[in-house]
Amino acid sequence: MKKVFIDGQSGTTGLKIHQHLTDRSDICLLQIDRAERKNAAAKEALLADADVTVLCLPDDAARETAALAANHNTRLLDASTAHRTDPAWVYGLPELDKAQRGHITEARYVSNPGCWPTGFLLLVRPLVNAGLLAPDSLLTVNGVSGYSGGGRQMIEDYQTREAEQADKLWSSRPYGFALNHKHLPEMQQLAGLTNKPIFTPNVGHFYQGMLVHVPLFQQQLSSIQKPEAVAELWRSAYQHEACIRVHAANSDAELEAGFLDPQGNNLTNRVDLFVFGHEEQLLLTARLDNLGKGASGAAVQNLNLMLGFDELAGLKV
Repeated sequence: MKKVFIDGQSGTTGLKIHQHLTDRSDICLLQIDRAERKNAAAKEALLADADVTVLCLPDDAARETAALAANHNTRLLDASTAHRTDPAWVYGLPELDKAQRGHITEARYVSNPGCWPTGFLLLVRPLVNAGLLAPDSLLTVNGVSGYSGGGRQMIEDYQTREAEQADKLWSSRPYGFALNHKHLPEMQQLAGLTNKPIFTPNVGHFYQGMLVHVPLFQQQLSSIQKPEAVAELWRSAYQHEACIRVHAANSDAELEAGFLDPQGNNLTNRVDLFVFGHEEQLLLTARLDNLGKGASGAAVQNLNLMLGFDELAGLKV
């Protein structure tokens, strides 16, 4: 039985990871007393005992725990943004390329991806690898996510609004107007781009689920591509990936009266990839659960790889 310590178990992602693991017979969850959470000695004792420590902390706190862990043999899986572009850490997206799963399996330090970058990278990275998108491409990313992605305070704000002003819900609210969202560095670096995309996210008044969109003019590609050719490229890239489902180009099978539900993959570790378009423009779309493959589900997938278990143990695809 492997020992796992979740540092930051009371947060949104930490709670979800704990739920995934609590009934596992192959994992023993180590827990710190609430009164001792800021006690470095108490935390070090757990770090010394754990096979893997999962960091579900703000960035600065994650760096502090990582420094403490350097004195012990525990491996680290960091769910914060602190180490996602750090060359000493392996990026925890097994589907990124053919070698990534092996890197995660062997790494001491693994950084869990962000939810928005997960969708963006799965859409764009195969096009960059195939030479259809040049590394210096100027890309835009937009989409909508459930309000759980904003953490505890945002969850409380939205649920209070719903309880007290049900007739004035925040149906959709864009943010990130400074164009320096914290996910941009990993989007750029892991996609192999020389320029940061323009990223315009939105929060919707629903708890979880998300859509990530990358619109393209055909002129941005090295050659004109029919939408189905893009879908076929994804199928080739992800043909052995159980968590990725590529839909036929311009398919309306998942549309409801022309609308695409961002909650369609909730409670799963699945990502749907869609391509819509024609001879002038393309729209690439990823759908995933921001709390699943976008956070806790991805963490469990990485944890399974690090511990030598079935990759999808405890996950629904």
